[in-house]
Amino acid sequence: MLDHITSHFSDSIDAQILAAQELPPLIAQAAELMVHSLVNESKILVCGNGGSAALSQHFSSELLNRYERERPGLPAISLTTDTSTLTSISCDYSYNEIFSKQIRALGQPGDVLLLISVSGHSPNLVQAVQAAHDREMSVIALTGMDGGNCSRLLQNEDVEIRAPSHSSPRIQELHMVILHCLCDLIDEFLFGSTE
Repeated sequence: MLDHITSHFSDSIDAQILAAQELPPLIAQAAELMVHSLVNESKILVCGNGGSAALSQHFSSELLNRYERERPGLPAISLTTDTSTLTSISCDYSYNEIFSKQIRALGQPGDVLLLISVSGHSPNLVQAVQAAHDREMSVIALTGMDGGNCSRLLQNEDVEIRAPSHSSPRIQELHMVILHCLCDLIDEFLFGSTE
């Protein structure tokens, strides 16, 4: 049992090392895109399913409230939190539209959609990307595995940060670190270094 537990840590460390070698330029590019949006009085919409929904809420709360420093709140909305909206869209239309309908209503040109998905195959996320592009929004996709259908819809100005793993738990762990990197970089860009 102890060896089995230790292997979880070892696998996570290996995935973190590989990600640290491959992903920093993409994370920096995504942070710059978000900062550009925020500086221009736009907002960040965030979505995902399951564990990725929890990560989307975690990220938006760290922008709206605070990450590690005292600073003004930043405009971010997790599209996974309003159960009345989610269930009414699912009931009246389709679960595949739970994010796209919100994006079409709330999204504005210059906003950023941050999509979080282990596989990138969920139809509701595919429709979210399409809706964001229709609203002239940029898309940042945190994915894993092969990036899925979402990655194939991305345009030149979009950014995909693909966790270098095929394990759902490892991908979710990497997504959390990436989100924390983004929070830190946004704070650094907007409010200066704390050192």
